[in-house]
Amino acid sequence: MTPDDAARHDGATPPPRDDVAVPARDDVAVPARDDVAVPARDDIAVPARDDVATRLREVHQRIAAAETAAGRSVGSVRLLLATKTVGAPAIRAALLAAPSVAHRPVLIGENRVQELVAKGPDLADLHPDVHLIGPLQSNKVNAALRWVSCVQTVDSLALATRLAARATADVRPLDVLVQVNVSGETTKSGVAPDDAVALALAVGALEGLRLRGLMTVGARSPDDAVVRAGYAVLRRLRDEVRGSGAPGTEAVTELSMGMSGDLEAAVAEGATVVRLGTAVFGSRPPVAADAQPPST
Repeated sequence: MTPDDAARHDGATPPPRDDVAVPARDDVAVPARDDVAVPARDDIAVPARDDVATRLREVHQRIAAAETAAGRSVGSVRLLLATKTVGAPAIRAALLAAPSVAHRPVLIGENRVQELVAKGPDLADLHPDVHLIGPLQSNKVNAALRWVSCVQTVDSLALATRLAARATADVRPLDVLVQVNVSGETTKSGVAPDDAVALALAVGALEGLRLRGLMTVGARSPDDAVVRAGYAVLRRLRDEVRGSGAPGTEAVTELSMGMSGDLEAAVAEGATVVRLGTAVFGSRPPVAADAQPPST
């Protein structure tokens, strides 16, 4: 076991990138970043900053149209850039272009802790607001919380308790969203809708966490009505949590829902954050099964 592995098993903070190129996973050997560990889009094509700016402008216009159609103020929905397998140079281009073309707050969303840790130092000077939007193993909590301001994928009280312990030790509150599986699809993570309110109230009561709302991945369906119905369920659950008046629910306002293919339905149902990747960075490249790290 390497010193890095020992540190992780002890719950210690992994060493900075200056000491080691890519922190090793506890459960699988990962080659150096320059090889294949993080399949970055830079290896295939890095969008020019002007191209990214154009796409961001188009995305803003699309979200603005959805906001207007829903009777909402333009700019009321925050844009989260989903950056799984997107390299740091492309993300930098988006962050640098955003102030002049996005006209709304722009966040970064990472799915895998391994990528988060690898890319974080390359983006630190831009001070991005980074959210974790993928499943989080409890043994990766320390590494993740070095870089994120919010974990959107809390789906169990056990995970929330681990996050709360670390956040309390850091003497800073951690924003969290409870992930709900509104579609019932077995391929999607999240707590069942019937259990969502109880979990949210339990999470909100934990010291060190600030419950901000709920998150979901929409139904995989060509029927817009089906997708929108799922988002309506999430909105009603959020309203039930917020209306409970329970301790720790005062800041519950967020609905993170909607992606490149269905953002209009999400905005119509009250999304406060939409998560877009393809619309800004293009289709993700295929990744060989033996080169793709497991979700973390």
